[in-house]
Amino acid sequence: MKGWILAVAALGHAACSGADADVAGNYTIALTNGENGCNFANWTVGSTASGISMVATQDGSKLTVTIEGIARIYLEGLLGGGGNVFSGTVDGDDMSVESIGTRSNTSGNCTYTYNSKISGTLDGDVLRGRIEYRAADNGNSDCTTVHGCLTFQEYNGTRPPQ
Repeated sequence: MKGWILAVAALGHAACSGADADVAGNYTIALTNGENGCNFANWTVGSTASGISMVATQDGSKLTVTIEGIARIYLEGLLGGGGNVFSGTVDGDDMSVESIGTRSNTSGNCTYTYNSKISGTLDGDVLRGRIEYRAADNGNSDCTTVHGCLTFQEYNGTRPPQ
């Protein structure tokens, strides 16, 4: 399961004089698991994964990130179908994309999904940042174990020189 969250993150090419960076490209990502506030199974803080494939496409400041390979399977298992596709924006050298979960989970009368957000800063062809996973629940009192939870990974990704 550590491979799924390993999947996501990344973009990168330095911006020129205040313009938005051109982050489009094929990236290879490496991840390190951080705290597991959402209590994901088989999660070990400090575990690493590498070789994760990510494709970034950009139209102006709009950005789409698609995670491919085995990491896609893990993300879709956690977030639901299409959970490997993230949408968002580029602002200067910073990027932020998210995937809204559709896979419903229950615990008692609590119903929830997981959402994921990837944020990062580009330096040349290297993108570094954080991937966050948060539960979105129905507010029922049975949601105390997931309400406000946060599980995250730190990442760095590279693409071939542009």
